[in-house]
Amino acid sequence: MSQHPNEKAYFGKFGGQFVPETAMFALIELEKAYEEAKKDITFQEELTYLLKNYVGRETPLYYAKNLSEYYHHDIYLKREDLNHTGAHKINNALGQVLLAKRMGKKKVIAETGAGQHGVATATAAALLGLECEVYMGSVDIERQKLNVFRMELLGAKVIAVEEGLKTLKEATTAAIQSWVGEIETVFYVIGSAVGPHPYPKMVKDFQSVIGKEAKQQIEALGKYADHVIACVGGGSNAIGIFSAFLDDSTTKLYGVEAGGYGIDTDMHAATLSLGREGIIHGMKTYVLQNQYGQISPVHSISAGLDYPGVGPEHAYLFETKKATYAPITDKEAMDALLLITRKEGIIPAIESAHALAYLEKLCPTLSKDRPETIIVNVSGRGDKDMHTVFSILKGEKYE
Repeated sequence: MSQHPNEKAYFGKFGGQFVPETAMFALIELEKAYEEAKKDITFQEELTYLLKNYVGRETPLYYAKNLSEYYHHDIYLKREDLNHTGAHKINNALGQVLLAKRMGKKKVIAETGAGQHGVATATAAALLGLECEVYMGSVDIERQKLNVFRMELLGAKVIAVEEGLKTLKEATTAAIQSWVGEIETVFYVIGSAVGPHPYPKMVKDFQSVIGKEAKQQIEALGKYADHVIACVGGGSNAIGIFSAFLDDSTTKLYGVEAGGYGIDTDMHAATLSLGREGIIHGMKTYVLQNQYGQISPVHSISAGLDYPGVGPEHAYLFETKKATYAPITDKEAMDALLLITRKEGIIPAIESAHALAYLEKLCPTLSKDRPETIIVNVSGRGDKDMHTVFSILKGEKYE
């Protein structure tokens, strides 16, 4: 059975609200506003209208014929890459910015790694008339220049973070610090299923549209999903598609982490593979950390997966063995990106390529007696990654 947060905001022993006392009133205010909005027909109708007519939902569940022939199993791709702004992030950003407007906030802030959540938040803020600031590590700014320009074009202010590794963890820390400093007037739009309660539950709810659609679509074909695969950094696209299948004993769930240069090196972001319990960004979860409890440096070719923590519900699903989590290296992800591009004419985001790469590990283990049905969540499109892909194919060094 799936588990919902109890009164202390936990999934099993993971989750909670590990924040300064000054932030607690904002979390209480947010939870109250969100619970009211869920019951507000006007709010729900506006969100549904925007998801359909602005985002372009529902997204197709595409039968990848060429990939299916290649792997000898039935491969279906949930095409979140076809959403407005290019990824699943817009589902959650629209929901949260709409909630911010309902609460009377005038400004939203966000963190971003790959830039897709930043673009989605800037897009929703432009649509709904709110001021927007986005915190982004300077390393990610360099490798995601196109998305930085898109955010600025949409009217957002992109704030470079120069601390630490200058990637997603540091951007998240900076955004939280900014939020605490302006907590009475600012709404913090968290992009993944992480952070203090109610964020993991709220993000899951806004992203659950992916799983609801996918399940209805596969069942409309007279089939059920044997396997569902999604990449996991913080874990929003994964928990979104997993949510509809958590109570299905016949469906196996796979979360794919960033293996970087390999989990036998220090250059990876495989939190559930090698992490241990800890506190990060207001939640108790699995964290990559050293023997003294200090957060470890992480690496991934994908700017959206190099995060040293993971959403608390994923930690719970991992411990209860409801889902399987495995690492995929940078090279394996790039090989998968090239394969789907040349087999199906679809260029996925490098994050999504990690999920697609897991087909190489899963399919050889499956029975050859009948084709099994596999859904892979293509969480975003690869436009944003062309600079990185170009550099790698030309043999240049990347960071």
